[in-house]
Amino acid sequence: MEARCPHNRAAVSCGDCRMNALCLPIALESHEIDRLDRIVERGRPLQKGEYVYHAGDPFRSVYAVRSGAIKGYAVDDDGTEQVTGFYLPGEIFGIDAIGHAVHRNSAVALETSAICEIPFARLEELSSQIPSLQRHFFALMSREISNDQQLIALLSKNSAEERVATLLVSFSARHARRKLSATRFRLPMSRADIGNYLGLTVETVSRVFSRLQRQGILAVDKREVEILDSDRLKALANA
Repeated sequence: MEARCPHNRAAVSCGDCRMNALCLPIALESHEIDRLDRIVERGRPLQKGEYVYHAGDPFRSVYAVRSGAIKGYAVDDDGTEQVTGFYLPGEIFGIDAIGHAVHRNSAVALETSAICEIPFARLEELSSQIPSLQRHFFALMSREISNDQQLIALLSKNSAEERVATLLVSFSARHARRKLSATRFRLPMSRADIGNYLGLTVETVSRVFSRLQRQGILAVDKREVEILDSDRLKALANA
């Protein structure tokens, strides 16, 4: 069953949210933001391991991360889990289900996370009345397709170092978009999740982090990462 939470609409509004510059179109007027705010549903924070939705749940909404981090994953016919993405504050997820009646992937909280749920039928209706909102969500859908293509390209890279470096460069850029440090950040996922996403074993991921530390490219303390040499990391990622 799809995870549902009691609504807590008074806690924060779209206009006040520090993530609105990322998940809302810049062109929205204040009265248009108010109209969007009225359809957004906000529940209690999800704890680590709680689900936003499961594969097979009916598709009703798309979601925005307000705080925390969400992991998307699919399970194949053999029962093997494949991580399909990591979503950070200001990012939208669940878009991949728009063309289907049900969610094809599951989404679970990697840590305590606050989520905005946006009922898609009401979003469609509002988007038809606010062209900038409609363009914004078309752009988000395009970005989701690009992310899928990037994952395919990532898994086609030859070396483990290239894959890990590409992931770190991506996280660096995403933190920079949130006006946070691009060189010092915490990875919300485990080494096992990183390995699953990148098509590598946990041992290989750990060896790559150790190697990048020895080379003076990174400083790593458990999940805390500091990029010491951005140019070399980007060169390794072919970014």
